[in-house]
Amino acid sequence: MMSQQVDRSKRRFLVAATTVVGGAAGVVALVPFVMSMEPSARARAAGAPVEVDISKIEPGMFLGVAWQGKPVWVVNRTPAMLAKLPTLTSMLADPDSDVPQQPEYCKNGHRSIKPEYMVLVGICTHLGCSPTYRPELAPADLGPDWPGGWFCPCHGSRYDLAARVFKNVPAPWNMLVPPHYYMTDTRILVGEDGKKGAKA
Repeated sequence: MMSQQVDRSKRRFLVAATTVVGGAAGVVALVPFVMSMEPSARARAAGAPVEVDISKIEPGMFLGVAWQGKPVWVVNRTPAMLAKLPTLTSMLADPDSDVPQQPEYCKNGHRSIKPEYMVLVGICTHLGCSPTYRPELAPADLGPDWPGGWFCPCHGSRYDLAARVFKNVPAPWNMLVPPHYYMTDTRILVGEDGKKGAKA
């Protein structure tokens, strides 16, 4: 009778040990499979959305990330920068953003979801050069009428701080605003509208 009880205890122990080892082996085998379903670096470069932390962008400064192999800039515009935008209408080729270079929820005077944060693809609409960020007013090399914005040194195209193109420059359209939305107050997802796309 005693020997049968001992054998049952051993049996229970062996079954439990085998179950634990088998479960651990299953998890180890499953990890590479699950990881293989995550987007690769190539897939992310091809167009997977990019998360951007905007919490450390000082007013007047910008942060650059890559999305679809293109530079995307997020600018934290100051109240003075925003106040300047409505005064430039007569100088711009498309001040009301009628050409669809932005999602519908960014078709406004500041071309953004939240007025202070501008999100744009940093490529000139003329020949694909990358403009330089020139937020200062009237620098000597750009003249006394320069209101701050982006200047393309390749062929002289100019954009204001809402990335709207000025008249009489080679670039035909405003710079592109990519689809994006606020995941939280300090995180933006670039490349996807999401359910909160139009909300600040």
